[in-house]
Amino acid sequence: MATELEELVGFLSSPSPLVKKAAVDIVRDVTGSEDGLLSLANYSEIVIPSLSHLLAEKKEVSEPAAEALVNLSQNPDLSAKMVAIGMIKTTMEMLYKQDSGITRLLVMLLVNLTQLDAGIVCLLQNGDEKLQGLYLMKLVRSFCTSSSEEREDPFEHVGSILVNISKMDAGRKLLLDPKKGLLKQIIRQFDSASPLRKNGVCGTIRNCCFEAENQLHNLLLVSEFLWPALLLPVASNKVYSKEDTSKMPLELGSVLSIERESVDDPEIRIQALEAIYLISLQEAGRRALWSINGPRILQVGYEDEEDPKVMEAYERIGSLLVQDSGIEETSAQIPKD
Repeated sequence: MATELEELVGFLSSPSPLVKKAAVDIVRDVTGSEDGLLSLANYSEIVIPSLSHLLAEKKEVSEPAAEALVNLSQNPDLSAKMVAIGMIKTTMEMLYKQDSGITRLLVMLLVNLTQLDAGIVCLLQNGDEKLQGLYLMKLVRSFCTSSSEEREDPFEHVGSILVNISKMDAGRKLLLDPKKGLLKQIIRQFDSASPLRKNGVCGTIRNCCFEAENQLHNLLLVSEFLWPALLLPVASNKVYSKEDTSKMPLELGSVLSIERESVDDPEIRIQALEAIYLISLQEAGRRALWSINGPRILQVGYEDEEDPKVMEAYERIGSLLVQDSGIEETSAQIPKD
């Protein structure tokens, strides 16, 4: 005899719009608790495909279905099952369906699915040379053309997807491919007022900098945008002297010569400093940093820093820069006694 939950899951495929609507609302509510998630997990072979099919319905049905899938995908086992049945492809197709009213939820679903290596592989389309990177390019384009000034920013969570995929070698390779120009587009979103976008951009840059040993040239190809994104968050809000800014490129010097707000999120500052450290591990990376008066920016930022973890990140870079004995040492004295 079928249990109440089993009957409920069966109603998701009901031909009656009213019954289907009532069932998906209840399922969505059940997924809102840990106990509910565990109970539905026993029927995952039915509930996940059923909810997936409902994504194509009108918003009154597709929205609770998408909410339920987002909740379910927080469970790694259920997320793995979704990836296995092709939910990445389904989600991407629905995301770019005309008049989709659940864009934000679909992007959030992709965030959860790409926390798994298998999900990243599917999103990157690694198995198909002709299509490889197509999904990624679509998401980056949407991320960079949608406005964070809108009341609801439907694509802001793409930043978290980019952080996820940049944890994998294949993801970093696509992002750093100069022919695709994806990293350049992403970096320019650092000016966004959205903290979620800023965190996503900074985390993605940091992850890409793990390739600095082999891809430093490609990183520095976008230095016009890269250095401001990495150095401005850690420059403090002091107004720099003309002597300091005269040794910097215009995109840095012009900003540092006026009053501005500081970046309050220590996580962003740490990620920026970690990226600079990874670049500075390479001799050519350190030369590039010196050429824009970067050590002076780090010195001033360090002097104003109060967070001990952020200070430690400054000091790691300082330990590299003081080794450059042939370059003016006064700018390298980041660590304090």
